[in-house]
Amino acid sequence: MALNVRDRAGGAEGNARLTGSTGVVLLFLLAAEGVTVPFVKPLLSAHVFIGAMLVPPVALKLVSTGYRFARYYTGDPRYRAAGPSAPLLRADGPVVVTTSVALLASGIALVAVGPGQAHALLAIHKASFVVWFAAMTVHVIGHLLRAPALALADLRRSPSSDGRDVAGTALRHWLIVASLVAGIAIGAYAVSQIGSWYSRDSVHGHGEGQARLAGSPSTH
Repeated sequence: MALNVRDRAGGAEGNARLTGSTGVVLLFLLAAEGVTVPFVKPLLSAHVFIGAMLVPPVALKLVSTGYRFARYYTGDPRYRAAGPSAPLLRADGPVVVTTSVALLASGIALVAVGPGQAHALLAIHKASFVVWFAAMTVHVIGHLLRAPALALADLRRSPSSDGRDVAGTALRHWLIVASLVAGIAIGAYAVSQIGSWYSRDSVHGHGEGQARLAGSPSTH
């Protein structure tokens, strides 16, 4: 029964397509977030909204890649046949995961605690961003051709390279849509919580609340 369930989800090829499609979605969201970084003060709400919106798609990609990792190293023949990632990408993967979690978690915490307790969190946020940016650059370059090809193949419902249909297309599409809808809800809630960063004391006072936030490379 477990094997049948995996077959209905598309197996190793279905997992690769989900990971590739989610990666493409994340690339667009990260690009949009990057635009706000140099203009955090005027685009604070957009910066926080997009940053918080990233959480569910990032979680979905971590689940899909984590599942592939588990199936490969537990000896599933289909995942073994697909082969491992390139050595550099395998070494880079844990860094991408760790810094992504640190960046998102510290950004959400900044929104939660407000400017009064932001100093230590901003230090973590900035440091994780620097390492994350370097690791993510390697990650994106390494998957720049494969991820869009996988996403397009799933969008077109194309067969696999051996001519077989890949099951689970609708499920994968719904998972991505659900992650975006959940992200919008989380983003809207996060924006509703940033009033303290706009307060008079935060902007003009010695607490330097919004000035601190503006010094952050990415606040979610």
